[in-house]
Amino acid sequence: MAGYLQFEAPTALEYFAALVADDASFSVLEAAVAVAQDDAPGLDVQGVLAEVDALADRLRRRLPADAAPLQRLRLLNQYFFRELGFAGNVNDYYDRRNSSVPAVLRSRRGIPITLALLYIEMAAAVELPASGVSFPGHFLVKLHMPRGEVVIDPFSGRSLTREDLEERLLPYRREHGLTGDDAVPLGLFLQAASGREVIARLLRNLKEVHRSARDWPRIVATLQRLVVLLPQDWEERRDHALALFQLGRLELAASELALYLEHRPQAADAAALRLELAAWRRRH
Repeated sequence: MAGYLQFEAPTALEYFAALVADDASFSVLEAAVAVAQDDAPGLDVQGVLAEVDALADRLRRRLPADAAPLQRLRLLNQYFFRELGFAGNVNDYYDRRNSSVPAVLRSRRGIPITLALLYIEMAAAVELPASGVSFPGHFLVKLHMPRGEVVIDPFSGRSLTREDLEERLLPYRREHGLTGDDAVPLGLFLQAASGREVIARLLRNLKEVHRSARDWPRIVATLQRLVVLLPQDWEERRDHALALFQLGRLELAASELALYLEHRPQAADAAALRLELAAWRRRH
């Protein structure tokens, strides 16, 4: 009798890698939900997506067939921010659960990027084209309306005017010398973020939360995803190497650091890191 074929289920990281492998089929929400598997290994990603679909379908069924775009937007905002109660977690902004879509679904509290991901799904349900905007300091949502674009702050639910946006942008302009004759048009900061850019920002938020807590296992898990997502971002690979070293994983740390130095030989930290790499190899 022929033996049964056995297939091993992919690891959480392999599943994530498959989701982000191709920009053409990049499922932003699914990839964002999958990130939460680092904290909840048994998480049913498809179950979470079904929950989001159910919320979106409830909104869709309320939509009058002849609803104008502005009416759709008002219905969306009423449903998302008031009825469902999604809002920014002002009391514990740096809680890592704010970056977990499943946790935000349960608590109705999150940070701008996770709230934006859910808001965009609800917008699609009422046929409003919406996209995430990787605005400096605060992730936003842009809706494409017949009379122009509407920018929503998913943290507060506010619609932002041009003056609001310029005021929010001013500290960034000053810090980077982008005022006066060197001013960059506001529109350049309001371009739609790609799926890869959205997930990178989500992961970098988590990376900083874990770094503040000096939670090295979680830092490594987050950086593994960043390396998979952005294989040519050598600075993330360097950070991955340094985090692996903190966990005593010297062989992999040395391999990752060697790759960074190969591709960034003139980096400001290259000389110091070459000495570090030599020391790691002697210990290994």
